[in-house]
Formats: sequence, structure tokens, C-alpha cells
Amino acid sequence: MKTSPISLSLLVAASTALTSFAAPDPNWLGHDRQRPLPPVITPGTPSTQEKPGRAPSDATVLFDGTNTSGWVAMDGSPTKWIVRDGALECVPGSGYVRTLQSFGDCQLHVEWAAPTPVQGNSQGRGNSGVFFGLGRYEVQVLDSYQNKTYADGSAASVYNQYPPLVNASLPPGQWQTYDIIWTAPRFDDEGKLVSKARLTVFHNGVLVQNDVELTGPTAWIGRAPYSAHPTRLPIAFQDHGNPVRYRNVWVRELGNPRKVEIYPADALLESYVGSYGQGQWNTAVITRRPDGLLGMKMAGADLVLHAESNTKFYALTTDVQVEFVKSGATTKLLVTVGEDSEHPMTLERANR
Repeated sequence: MKTSPISLSLLVAASTALTSFAAPDPNWLGHDRQRPLPPVITPGTPSTQEKPGRAPSDATVLFDGTNTSGWVAMDGSPTKWIVRDGALECVPGSGYVRTLQSFGDCQLHVEWAAPTPVQGNSQGRGNSGVFFGLGRYEVQVLDSYQNKTYADGSAASVYNQYPPLVNASLPPGQWQTYDIIWTAPRFDDEGKLVSKARLTVFHNGVLVQNDVELTGPTAWIGRAPYSAHPTRLPIAFQDHGNPVRYRNVWVRELGNPRKVEIYPADALLESYVGSYGQGQWNTAVITRRPDGLLGMKMAGADLVLHAESNTKFYALTTDVQVEFVKSGATTKLLVTVGEDSEHPMTLERANR
């Protein structure tokens, strides 16, 4: 039996609800012959139970069955999850695993299998979860094949908020698919919620969540309110004490293209915090923001820094690029503003 990615036409139809409020771009006439055509891609191929399929050519492959290079523990340290027989397998008690890279609005394809032989029941049977927003928003993974549990905790539920429209589960041990369209919440500069998170989910090709609006982060007990966070954050899989397996994981980020962004280890980000340079203009102060990103105060401006790598960062509102270089007893901050990187402003700070 095939566990194929759902057709592109179905995904487009599903995403229509997410963008139904948008009007046609007023900068183009109807049928404008000068309007650029959509980019050409090669669609993915379907999976079978025996073999995973191929991702679309414009997707970012998060797990290809060979290694965990794109995955870390939640604090950015090496993950203890293992690769076994081409699958990323949860090691019970090892903690959640997350992507090193951050994503905003996206189409996510995940294939997962509940463990056999079957052990436990209800929430203790084949339990894991797919999380957006660095552990905030969960699409439940659970062995829901002939396994009774509370409705909003079953497979493909938006945990503790929306049960799936139907139970499309396959027996444990078989590969199942989630195709998810995620729209991240938006917050203004003061941290006020502007728009809520939304989810559309296909389980084994069946629509089970139809553009639902999340009340806030998902939680076991209670309804947690929204709190401000970056639009782009890592995707995570839950360790709930069961050796659930994942394969053929890929993502297509939606919206305007932007530089790749990663979420480095907490310890590394903390090591960059401090004051650099001397004088009124040749100084910069690096802080850790409440949302976890780095902030930089320089020349009267407050900038949010997004990580391109473990050492290189960029701002969104102004073409400011910075690089941290650790050398002996000091850390150098190399700053360029709207220019090439051949002659950066160099500021230093003694290492703690």
C-alpha cells in the first residue's frame, strides 16, 4: 500500500483557505503578459511502505534516512535520537529533537510509524508529536488504530484544541504521512498578537484539519495564551517515552524567500552577549532577547539579529550583517552596513 505525499493540487486547494483574504496583486493587470511565470520545479515521488519517496526539487530535506546532521536537542546540544534502518528513531528519555534550521509559514511532509509490538494504551501507545514554533504548537502523533483516547489527543489532532475530522490511522508498524500547512502567528513590535496561528493537516491523504485557528500554544492541561516569539523557529518531534520512527521529512517554506536562518545552541548565543568596542559610535551591545534571539544596540538603533550560521548574523530592517570571531582572550564583532564585507567595523570584547 502506498503512503504517498498528497498531490500538489490538493495542497494548493488546502492553502487557498489560508490566503482567501488576500486580493490579487494590484501591480499587475489581469492576464498581464509581463508578469513573471511561476518557477518550475520537479514534483516529488510517492513513498511505499518499503521505500520512502523523493521530495520536490524546491524542498529542504530535513531527514533523508542517513544521519542527524540537521537535528539537535532543544537547547542546541547533540541529539540522542538515533538513525536505525533509514529512520530517525526516538530514544525514550532523551528529550525532544528539533531542526537546527528555523522555518515560518511552510508545507511540511512527515512520515512516521508507531512501534511494534504494541505496548500500552490510550496516550501511552505510540505517542509523539510534530511541533512548530520551537515546541509551542503540536500536531499529535499517536497510535490511534483501534486505540481509544480523548478526541483532542488522538492522531492528527491539534493537541487539546481540535480533534481530527476523521480517524485515518493505519495499523502500528506501517508508515503514515502527515502533510501540514502551517501559518505562524504574527506579533507587532510591542509583542501584541496581530494574527493567530493556523493549521491544515492531511493524514494519509485525508483532510483532517481544515485551516483551524489555534487559541494559543498547545498544552496538556489548560489553554495557554499567546506570547510573542519570532515568526521563524525550529520544527520539533516529541519524546513521549515511545520509540516512534520518522522518515522522509521535508519542508517547503512559503512566502517571500529569505536567507536561511538557524537557531544556534543556547550556550553559544549566551557567549556572544556583552559590550563591544569603545566610544560613542564605535560601540555595540549584544543582548539575549526574551524571544531567544540576539539583539544589538548600535548607533542609537535596536536591531534583532537572525543567525545565518553559528557565527554570522543579519538584521531584517536594515542591511546590517555581523560576524562573531573568537580569538584567544577576546571576541571580535565584525559589522558591515550596506557594504561588502572586505572592510568591516571591528569591535572587541574580552571573553568572560
